[in-house]
Amino acid sequence: MTRSPNFFDTEPWVGGVIGLGYVGIPLLVELNKSGLEVVGYDLSRDRIEILNSGSSPVEDVTDDQIKDMLESGAIFTQRTEDLKNVDVIFICVPSPLSRDHEPDLSYIRDAVDTVIEVIRPGMAISLESTSYPGTTEEIVLPALESLGLVLDSDVWVAFSPERVSPGGSLSMSRIPKIVGGVSAESTEVVTAIYRRFIEEVHPVSSSSVAEMAKLLENTYRSINIGLMNEMAQVAHELDIDIWEVIDAAATKPFGFEVFYPGPGVGGHCIPLDPQFLAWSARKADCSARFIDLADQINAEMPVYVADRVIEALDCNGGSLAGTKILGVGIAYKPNISDCRESASVAVLEELERRGAEVFVLDPVVGRASIERIGFKSVQLDDDFSSYSIAVVLTDHDVFDLEQIAAIAPVVFDTRGAYRRSGLTCNNVVTL
Repeated sequence: MTRSPNFFDTEPWVGGVIGLGYVGIPLLVELNKSGLEVVGYDLSRDRIEILNSGSSPVEDVTDDQIKDMLESGAIFTQRTEDLKNVDVIFICVPSPLSRDHEPDLSYIRDAVDTVIEVIRPGMAISLESTSYPGTTEEIVLPALESLGLVLDSDVWVAFSPERVSPGGSLSMSRIPKIVGGVSAESTEVVTAIYRRFIEEVHPVSSSSVAEMAKLLENTYRSINIGLMNEMAQVAHELDIDIWEVIDAAATKPFGFEVFYPGPGVGGHCIPLDPQFLAWSARKADCSARFIDLADQINAEMPVYVADRVIEALDCNGGSLAGTKILGVGIAYKPNISDCRESASVAVLEELERRGAEVFVLDPVVGRASIERIGFKSVQLDDDFSSYSIAVVLTDHDVFDLEQIAAIAPVVFDTRGAYRRSGLTCNNVVTL
Protein backbone atom coordinates (compact mmCIF):
# COMPACT_ATOMS: atom_id res chain seq x y z
CA MET A 1 0.00 0.00 0.00
CA THR A 2 1.09 3.56 -0.62
CA ARG A 3 1.49 5.96 2.24
CA SER A 4 1.50 9.67 2.88
CA PRO A 5 5.02 11.05 3.41
CA ASN A 6 3.80 12.25 6.81
CA PHE A 7 3.55 8.61 7.92
CA PHE A 8 7.23 8.57 8.88
CA ASP A 9 6.89 11.71 11.05
CA THR A 10 4.47 10.28 13.55
CA GLU A 11 3.56 6.62 12.99
CA PRO A 12 5.44 3.65 14.46
CA TRP A 13 7.40 2.21 11.56
CA VAL A 14 9.81 -0.70 11.32
CA GLY A 15 13.46 -0.10 10.39
CA GLY A 16 15.56 -2.65 8.56
CA VAL A 17 19.34 -2.49 8.28
CA ILE A 18 21.29 -4.41 5.63
CA GLY A 19 24.89 -4.90 6.76
CA LEU A 20 25.64 -5.45 10.45
CA GLY A 21 29.10 -4.00 10.92
CA TYR A 22 30.65 -0.89 12.43
CA VAL A 23 27.84 1.26 10.96
CA GLY A 24 24.82 -1.02 10.82
CA ILE A 25 24.83 -2.24 14.43
CA PRO A 26 25.13 1.21 16.07
CA LEU A 27 22.37 2.39 13.70
CA LEU A 28 20.11 -0.44 14.87
CA VAL A 29 20.83 0.50 18.48
CA GLU A 30 19.72 4.11 17.91
CA LEU A 31 16.58 3.02 16.04
CA ASN A 32 15.70 0.62 18.85
CA LYS A 33 16.36 3.21 21.59
CA SER A 34 13.89 5.54 19.90
CA GLY A 35 11.14 2.95 20.32
CA LEU A 36 11.05 1.64 16.76
CA GLU A 37 10.95 -2.03 15.81
CA VAL A 38 14.10 -3.19 14.05
CA VAL A 39 15.33 -5.97 11.79
CA GLY A 40 19.04 -6.46 11.17
CA TYR A 41 20.08 -8.45 8.08
CA ASP A 42 23.51 -9.80 7.24
CA LEU A 43 24.82 -12.61 5.04
CA SER A 44 27.29 -13.80 7.69
CA ARG A 45 25.91 -16.70 9.68
CA ASP A 46 28.61 -16.26 12.31
CA ARG A 47 27.68 -12.61 12.83
CA ILE A 48 23.98 -13.40 13.18
CA GLU A 49 24.73 -16.18 15.67
CA ILE A 50 26.93 -13.84 17.74
CA LEU A 51 24.20 -11.19 17.84
CA ASN A 52 21.43 -13.66 18.67
CA SER A 53 23.56 -14.98 21.53
CA GLY A 54 23.46 -11.49 23.06
CA SER A 55 27.04 -10.55 22.20
CA SER A 56 28.29 -7.55 20.27
CA PRO A 57 30.83 -8.04 17.46
CA VAL A 58 31.75 -4.32 17.42
CA GLU A 59 33.45 -2.29 20.14
CA ASP A 60 31.12 0.71 20.17
CA VAL A 61 28.10 -1.42 21.10
CA THR A 62 28.01 -3.37 24.35
CA ASP A 63 26.69 -6.87 24.96
CA ASP A 64 24.05 -5.34 27.24
CA GLN A 65 22.78 -3.16 24.39
CA ILE A 66 22.42 -6.21 22.17
CA LYS A 67 20.58 -8.08 24.93
CA ASP A 68 18.26 -5.10 25.45
CA MET A 69 17.48 -5.09 21.74
CA LEU A 70 16.69 -8.81 21.74
CA GLU A 71 14.41 -8.41 24.77
CA SER A 72 12.53 -5.63 22.97
CA GLY A 73 11.91 -7.87 19.95
CA ALA A 74 14.79 -6.99 17.63
CA ILE A 75 15.42 -9.52 14.88
CA PHE A 76 18.88 -10.44 13.61
CA THR A 77 18.60 -12.59 10.52
CA GLN A 78 20.07 -14.05 7.35
CA ARG A 79 16.61 -14.58 5.89
CA THR A 80 15.67 -12.06 3.22
CA GLU A 81 11.95 -12.64 3.87
CA ASP A 82 12.33 -11.17 7.38
CA LEU A 83 12.76 -7.78 5.72
CA LYS A 84 9.36 -7.90 4.01
CA ASN A 85 7.55 -6.12 6.83
CA VAL A 86 9.99 -3.24 7.30
CA ASP A 87 9.04 0.29 6.24
CA VAL A 88 12.54 1.79 5.88
CA ILE A 89 15.68 0.02 4.71
CA PHE A 90 19.10 1.43 5.54
CA ILE A 91 21.94 0.02 3.41
CA CYS A 92 25.17 -0.12 5.44
CA VAL A 93 27.38 -2.53 3.51
CA PRO A 94 31.12 -2.21 2.71
CA SER A 95 32.20 -0.17 -0.30
CA PRO A 96 35.88 -0.96 -0.87
CA LEU A 97 38.20 -0.09 -3.73
CA SER A 98 39.58 -2.53 -6.26
CA ARG A 99 43.31 -3.08 -6.66
CA ASP A 100 43.17 -0.46 -9.42
CA HIS A 101 41.70 2.10 -6.99
CA GLU A 102 38.30 1.93 -8.65
CA PRO A 103 35.03 1.67 -6.69
CA ASP A 104 33.94 -1.88 -5.93
CA LEU A 105 30.15 -1.58 -5.77
CA SER A 106 29.46 -5.31 -5.61
CA TYR A 107 28.27 -5.14 -1.99
CA ILE A 108 25.94 -2.22 -2.75
CA ARG A 109 24.56 -3.99 -5.82
CA ASP A 110 23.97 -7.15 -3.78
CA ALA A 111 22.18 -5.12 -1.12
CA VAL A 112 19.98 -3.50 -3.77
CA ASP A 113 19.15 -6.97 -5.11
CA THR A 114 18.03 -7.88 -1.60
CA VAL A 115 15.87 -4.75 -1.46
CA ILE A 116 14.28 -5.69 -4.77
CA GLU A 117 13.18 -9.02 -3.27
CA VAL A 118 11.25 -7.32 -0.44
CA ILE A 119 10.29 -3.86 -1.71
CA ARG A 120 6.65 -2.85 -1.65
CA PRO A 121 4.87 0.47 -2.20
CA GLY A 122 5.23 2.84 0.72
CA MET A 123 8.83 2.04 1.62
CA ALA A 124 11.82 4.36 1.90
CA ILE A 125 15.42 3.43 1.11
CA SER A 126 18.51 5.18 2.49
CA LEU A 127 21.98 4.29 1.24
CA GLU A 128 24.67 4.95 3.88
CA SER A 129 27.61 3.15 2.23
CA THR A 130 30.28 5.58 1.04
CA SER A 131 30.54 5.84 -2.73
CA TYR A 132 31.18 8.23 -5.60
CA PRO A 133 28.75 11.10 -6.40
CA GLY A 134 25.90 9.72 -8.48
CA THR A 135 25.77 6.21 -7.01
CA THR A 136 22.27 6.51 -5.53
CA GLU A 137 20.77 7.89 -8.72
CA GLU A 138 22.67 5.52 -11.01
CA ILE A 139 22.31 2.24 -9.10
CA VAL A 140 19.64 2.34 -6.40
CA LEU A 141 16.87 4.35 -8.10
CA PRO A 142 16.87 2.59 -11.51
CA ALA A 143 16.70 -0.83 -9.83
CA LEU A 144 13.55 0.18 -7.96
CA GLU A 145 11.96 1.90 -10.95
CA SER A 146 12.58 -1.23 -13.05
CA LEU A 147 9.92 -2.91 -10.88
CA GLY A 148 7.36 -0.28 -11.88
CA LEU A 149 7.62 1.64 -8.60
CA VAL A 150 7.01 5.36 -8.93
CA LEU A 151 9.36 7.74 -7.11
CA ASP A 152 7.63 9.95 -4.53
CA SER A 153 4.48 7.86 -4.79
CA ASP A 154 5.54 4.26 -4.16
CA VAL A 155 9.06 4.75 -2.86
CA TRP A 156 11.41 7.40 -1.51
CA VAL A 157 15.17 7.16 -2.04
CA ALA A 158 18.07 9.09 -0.47
CA PHE A 159 21.73 8.98 0.44
CA SER A 160 22.80 9.72 4.01
CA PRO A 161 26.51 9.21 4.68
CA GLU A 162 27.55 7.33 7.78
CA ARG A 163 29.53 9.32 10.32
CA VAL A 164 30.83 6.69 12.69
CA SER A 165 34.09 7.20 14.56
CA PRO A 166 35.07 3.92 16.24
CA GLY A 167 36.17 4.59 19.79
CA GLY A 168 34.71 8.10 19.71
CA SER A 169 32.81 9.62 22.60
CA LEU A 170 29.71 10.77 20.67
CA SER A 171 26.79 8.43 20.17
CA MET A 172 25.36 8.24 16.67
CA SER A 173 22.24 10.14 17.73
CA ARG A 174 24.35 13.21 18.59
CA ILE A 175 26.34 13.34 15.33
CA PRO A 176 24.63 15.61 12.76
CA LYS A 177 23.25 13.65 9.78
CA ILE A 178 23.32 14.77 6.15
CA VAL A 179 20.41 13.66 3.95
CA GLY A 180 20.18 14.10 0.19
CA GLY A 181 17.27 12.60 -1.71
CA VAL A 182 17.05 11.81 -5.39
CA SER A 183 14.09 14.22 -5.38
CA ALA A 184 12.93 17.05 -3.14
CA GLU A 185 10.18 14.91 -1.64
CA SER A 186 12.56 12.03 -0.99
CA THR A 187 14.83 14.45 0.87
CA GLU A 188 11.89 15.62 2.97
CA VAL A 189 10.68 12.11 3.78
CA VAL A 190 14.06 10.62 4.63
CA THR A 191 14.96 13.70 6.67
CA ALA A 192 11.82 13.07 8.73
CA ILE A 193 12.88 9.43 9.14
CA TYR A 194 16.27 10.34 10.59
CA ARG A 195 14.78 13.01 12.84
CA ARG A 196 13.01 10.21 14.72
CA PHE A 197 16.35 9.13 16.22
CA ILE A 198 19.03 11.72 15.29
CA GLU A 199 19.19 15.05 17.12
CA GLU A 200 20.29 17.19 14.15
CA VAL A 201 19.59 16.43 10.49
CA HIS A 202 20.92 18.59 7.66
CA PRO A 203 19.04 18.16 4.35
CA VAL A 204 20.82 19.01 1.09
CA SER A 205 19.55 19.48 -2.43
CA SER A 206 20.50 16.10 -3.93
CA SER A 207 21.94 12.68 -3.21
CA SER A 208 25.07 13.65 -5.16
CA VAL A 209 25.70 16.58 -2.81
CA ALA A 210 25.40 14.26 0.19
CA GLU A 211 27.71 11.71 -1.45
CA MET A 212 30.35 14.32 -2.21
CA ALA A 213 30.07 15.88 1.25
CA LYS A 214 31.12 12.58 2.80
CA LEU A 215 34.10 12.33 0.46
CA LEU A 216 35.10 15.93 1.11
CA GLU A 217 35.14 15.38 4.89
CA ASN A 218 37.70 12.60 4.67
CA THR A 219 39.61 14.10 1.76
CA TYR A 220 40.11 17.19 3.93
CA ARG A 221 41.55 15.00 6.68
CA SER A 222 43.74 13.01 4.30
CA ILE A 223 45.25 16.11 2.72
CA ASN A 224 45.95 17.80 6.05
CA ILE A 225 47.50 14.67 7.52
CA GLY A 226 49.59 14.38 4.37
CA LEU A 227 50.72 17.99 4.87
CA MET A 228 51.77 17.25 8.46
CA ASN A 229 53.57 14.08 7.39
CA GLU A 230 55.55 16.07 4.84
CA MET A 231 56.24 18.84 7.35
CA ALA A 232 57.58 16.24 9.79
CA GLN A 233 60.11 15.14 7.18
CA VAL A 234 61.10 18.73 6.39
CA ALA A 235 61.42 19.62 10.08
CA HIS A 236 63.62 16.59 10.70
CA GLU A 237 66.00 17.63 7.92
CA LEU A 238 66.10 21.17 9.39
CA ASP A 239 66.73 19.75 12.88
CA ILE A 240 63.50 21.27 14.22
CA ASP A 241 60.99 19.57 16.54
CA ILE A 242 57.78 19.31 14.48
CA TRP A 243 55.69 18.64 17.61
CA GLU A 244 56.84 21.92 19.17
CA VAL A 245 56.12 23.68 15.88
CA ILE A 246 52.56 22.32 15.81
CA ASP A 247 51.97 23.24 19.46
CA ALA A 248 53.14 26.77 18.73
CA ALA A 249 51.00 27.14 15.60
CA ALA A 250 47.97 25.82 17.50
CA THR A 251 48.03 28.83 19.81
CA LYS A 252 46.57 30.89 16.96
CA PRO A 253 42.83 31.25 17.74
CA PHE A 254 41.80 31.43 14.08
CA GLY A 255 42.83 30.08 10.70
CA PHE A 256 44.65 26.97 11.92
CA GLU A 257 43.30 23.54 12.76
CA VAL A 258 45.57 21.00 14.41
CA PHE A 259 46.54 17.84 12.56
CA TYR A 260 49.42 15.58 13.51
CA PRO A 261 51.95 13.48 11.60
CA GLY A 262 52.22 9.75 12.13
CA PRO A 263 53.25 6.50 10.47
CA GLY A 264 50.65 6.92 7.72
CA VAL A 265 46.85 6.77 7.57
CA GLY A 266 44.56 3.83 8.22
CA GLY A 267 41.05 2.67 8.88
CA HIS A 268 38.03 2.24 6.70
CA CYS A 269 37.67 5.87 5.54
CA ILE A 270 40.72 8.10 5.13
CA PRO A 271 42.82 5.81 2.88
CA LEU A 272 39.78 4.97 0.72
CA ASP A 273 37.24 7.77 0.52
CA PRO A 274 39.43 10.34 -1.27
CA GLN A 275 40.00 7.78 -4.01
CA PHE A 276 36.27 7.70 -4.79
CA LEU A 277 36.52 11.43 -5.41
CA ALA A 278 39.72 11.09 -7.44
CA TRP A 279 38.08 8.37 -9.55
CA SER A 280 35.08 10.63 -10.18
CA ALA A 281 37.41 13.45 -11.16
CA ARG A 282 39.21 11.24 -13.66
CA LYS A 283 35.89 10.18 -15.16
CA ALA A 284 35.04 13.85 -15.58
CA ASP A 285 38.43 14.41 -17.25
CA CYS A 286 39.76 16.69 -14.53
CA SER A 287 42.62 16.34 -12.08
CA ALA A 288 42.62 15.80 -8.33
CA ARG A 289 46.21 16.77 -7.64
CA PHE A 290 45.87 17.44 -3.91
CA ILE A 291 44.22 14.05 -3.40
CA ASP A 292 46.88 12.22 -5.40
CA LEU A 293 49.77 14.00 -3.68
CA ALA A 294 48.40 13.44 -0.18
CA ASP A 295 47.78 9.78 -0.98
CA GLN A 296 51.35 9.43 -2.20
CA ILE A 297 52.86 11.09 0.89
CA ASN A 298 50.70 9.11 3.31
CA ALA A 299 51.34 5.83 1.50
CA GLU A 300 55.11 6.40 1.65
CA MET A 301 55.19 7.16 5.39
CA PRO A 302 55.71 3.52 6.51
CA VAL A 303 58.89 3.39 4.40
CA TYR A 304 60.02 6.73 5.83
CA VAL A 305 59.36 5.49 9.37
CA ALA A 306 61.43 2.37 8.67
CA ASP A 307 64.26 4.62 7.44
CA ARG A 308 64.03 6.64 10.65
CA VAL A 309 64.12 3.46 12.75
CA ILE A 310 67.38 2.50 11.03
CA GLU A 311 68.67 6.01 11.69
CA ALA A 312 67.66 5.82 15.37
CA LEU A 313 69.48 2.50 15.69
CA ASP A 314 72.50 3.82 13.80
CA CYS A 315 72.66 0.47 12.01
CA ASN A 316 75.91 -0.34 10.27
CA GLY A 317 75.15 -0.22 6.56
CA GLY A 318 71.45 0.24 7.25
CA SER A 319 70.83 -3.45 7.83
CA LEU A 320 68.16 -4.67 10.25
CA ALA A 321 69.07 -8.34 9.83
CA GLY A 322 68.50 -10.12 13.12
CA THR A 323 67.41 -6.97 14.96
CA LYS A 324 64.57 -7.56 17.44
CA ILE A 325 62.00 -4.77 17.28
CA LEU A 326 59.02 -4.19 19.54
CA GLY A 327 56.05 -2.71 17.73
CA VAL A 328 53.95 -0.83 20.29
CA GLY A 329 50.40 -0.77 18.99
CA ILE A 330 49.05 -2.23 15.77
CA ALA A 331 45.50 -0.81 15.48
CA TYR A 332 44.86 2.04 13.05
CA LYS A 333 43.91 4.48 15.83
CA PRO A 334 44.13 4.62 19.63
CA ASN A 335 41.90 2.66 22.00
CA ILE A 336 40.25 0.39 19.45
CA SER A 337 41.10 -3.10 18.19
CA ASP A 338 40.42 -2.36 14.50
CA CYS A 339 43.47 -2.99 12.30
CA ARG A 340 41.86 -2.35 8.90
CA GLU A 341 44.29 -0.57 6.56
CA SER A 342 46.47 0.18 9.61
CA ALA A 343 49.65 2.11 8.90
CA SER A 344 51.12 0.44 12.00
CA VAL A 345 50.86 -2.91 10.23
CA ALA A 346 52.47 -1.46 7.11
CA VAL A 347 55.44 -0.14 9.13
CA LEU A 348 56.03 -3.48 10.84
CA GLU A 349 55.78 -5.34 7.53
CA GLU A 350 58.36 -2.96 6.05
CA LEU A 351 60.71 -3.57 8.99
CA GLU A 352 60.30 -7.32 8.56
CA ARG A 353 61.01 -6.99 4.85
CA ARG A 354 64.30 -5.34 5.78
CA GLY A 355 65.29 -8.27 7.97
CA ALA A 356 64.08 -7.29 11.44
CA GLU A 357 62.44 -9.76 13.79
CA VAL A 358 59.21 -8.02 14.82
CA PHE A 359 57.15 -8.56 17.97
CA VAL A 360 53.95 -6.69 18.80
CA LEU A 361 52.66 -5.34 22.10
CA ASP A 362 48.97 -4.45 21.84
CA PRO A 363 46.62 -5.57 24.64
CA VAL A 364 43.72 -3.74 23.00
CA VAL A 365 43.96 -5.76 19.78
CA GLY A 366 44.88 -8.96 21.61
CA ARG A 367 47.14 -11.91 20.92
CA ALA A 368 44.77 -13.84 18.64
CA SER A 369 44.23 -10.93 16.25
CA ILE A 370 47.92 -10.00 16.23
CA GLU A 371 48.89 -13.54 15.32
CA ARG A 372 46.17 -13.71 12.65
CA ILE A 373 47.78 -10.69 11.00
CA GLY A 374 51.08 -12.57 11.05
CA PHE A 375 53.12 -11.14 13.94
CA LYS A 376 54.32 -12.57 17.25
CA SER A 377 52.49 -11.16 20.27
CA VAL A 378 54.20 -10.24 23.54
CA GLN A 379 53.24 -8.88 26.98
CA LEU A 380 54.92 -6.13 28.99
CA ASP A 381 56.18 -8.60 31.60
CA ASP A 382 58.14 -10.60 28.97
CA ASP A 383 61.93 -10.45 28.73
CA PHE A 384 62.96 -7.60 26.42
CA SER A 385 66.68 -7.65 27.17
CA SER A 386 67.56 -8.71 23.61
CA TYR A 387 65.41 -6.07 21.88
CA SER A 388 67.11 -3.14 20.15
CA ILE A 389 64.23 -0.65 19.85
CA ALA A 390 60.55 -0.09 20.61
CA VAL A 391 58.52 1.73 17.94
CA VAL A 392 55.37 3.46 19.22
CA LEU A 393 52.89 3.20 16.35
CA THR A 394 49.48 3.37 18.07
CA ASP A 395 49.23 5.30 21.30
CA HIS A 396 46.59 3.42 23.30
CA ASP A 397 45.83 4.95 26.69
CA VAL A 398 46.58 1.61 28.39
CA PHE A 399 50.27 1.76 27.51
CA ASP A 400 52.70 2.52 30.33
CA LEU A 401 55.03 4.71 28.29
CA GLU A 402 57.50 5.11 31.13
CA GLN A 403 57.81 1.33 31.49
CA ILE A 404 58.25 0.92 27.73
CA ALA A 405 61.10 3.45 27.80
CA ALA A 406 62.64 1.54 30.71
CA ILE A 407 62.69 -1.83 28.93
CA ALA A 408 63.89 -0.62 25.49
CA PRO A 409 67.35 0.81 24.76
CA VAL A 410 65.76 3.18 22.24
CA VAL A 411 62.14 4.24 21.70
CA PHE A 412 61.05 5.72 18.38
CA ASP A 413 57.79 7.58 18.94
CA THR A 414 55.80 8.15 15.73
CA ARG A 415 52.80 9.65 17.55
CA GLY A 416 54.25 12.26 19.88
CA ALA A 417 52.89 10.21 22.78
CA TYR A 418 55.74 10.96 25.18
CA ARG A 419 55.58 14.69 24.58
CA ARG A 420 51.81 14.69 25.04
CA SER A 421 52.17 12.74 28.29
CA GLY A 422 54.77 15.17 29.63
CA LEU A 423 57.39 12.41 29.96
CA THR A 424 61.04 13.20 29.42
CA CYS A 425 63.07 10.09 28.63
CA ASN A 426 66.57 10.42 27.24
CA ASN A 427 66.24 7.35 25.02
CA VAL A 428 63.09 8.52 23.19
CA VAL A 429 63.40 9.74 19.60
CA THR A 430 60.36 11.39 17.98
CA LEU A 431 59.22 11.37 14.38
